[in-house]
Amino acid sequence: MTETAKRRPGPRIEEVARVAGVSKSTVSRVINDEQYVSAKAREAVHAAIAQLGYSPNQAARALAGNRANAIALVVSEPTGRVLSDPFFAGVLRGVHAELAGRHMQLLLMMSQPSDTDDLVTYLSSGHVDGALLVSLHGEDPLVPMLAEIGLPVVSGGRPLGATVPFVDADNFTGALEAARHLASLGRKRIATVAGPKDMAVGADRLSGFRRGLSEAKLPATLVAHGDFTPESGARAMESLLRKAPDLDAVFVAADIMALGALQVLHAQGKRVPEDVAVVGFDDSVFASTATPPLTTIRQDVEELGRTMTWRLLAELAGEAGLPPSLLLPTSLVVRSSA
Repeated sequence: MTETAKRRPGPRIEEVARVAGVSKSTVSRVINDEQYVSAKAREAVHAAIAQLGYSPNQAARALAGNRANAIALVVSEPTGRVLSDPFFAGVLRGVHAELAGRHMQLLLMMSQPSDTDDLVTYLSSGHVDGALLVSLHGEDPLVPMLAEIGLPVVSGGRPLGATVPFVDADNFTGALEAARHLASLGRKRIATVAGPKDMAVGADRLSGFRRGLSEAKLPATLVAHGDFTPESGARAMESLLRKAPDLDAVFVAADIMALGALQVLHAQGKRVPEDVAVVGFDDSVFASTATPPLTTIRQDVEELGRTMTWRLLAELAGEAGLPPSLLLPTSLVVRSSA
């Protein structure tokens, strides 16, 4: 018996996959004697199991005998924000719709830096077969920790500093279209309330905005950051008006921040869109009910949730040739604010 076999009662699925040179899902299909596995791959998996010192039946119990038939949706935000922001409700609706009829349970979990270890322990204990990660900030340690335990994950949004499958809206192109629209209206002093600096969504939308102003040969120096809350949108708008009282347009990187920005503009006697044109991002319920109704970039949040779930379930089912990332289209919705 090898040293590896002496150290623990059964091989981890990623160890068998590594020795065999195949994916974890292929190992699972071989162990369960499922179809759609090449003879070469099947032979490699059996050889790896033998090399690690276990019979196929033992490995089956350790690796594939106890599917949880559940996935986790892990949101890296405080509970209050998750419950108040329609973005998360839309993602949840999409996830639930994709799971309908599949006999899979969904666990909704909130992740904070202080409880990452406990969360990873729970997710690695066989309660779920995979996880969907939403609203990751910075180089979140949760991603490499889940990769280390071999749990299949899909991120909603491009993760920073990590290589895991992800699904995202085309944030760059959406923000580019917003900037082009404002420039086409003849606006010259265009500002932005950008998203958080520690999230790819914030960086991508800011990059698209800057590209759009560059095309129009306009400066892109009027930038203030928010954190996807109405309060942060208000603070950022106040900061921009102090810096440039004559600004005539603003791209706000989320509709929920645009609510705060609009309140400040109204309070300071700025007419929208006559004095300041405003474009948001998301096309959430806030956009159509704002005063005035908000011109915005639409992303299909429910489709984001559905596609994330499809991508994770496809990996769990062992589908080959899955794309490492998927970008969903965005579109400009013109209303009264710009």
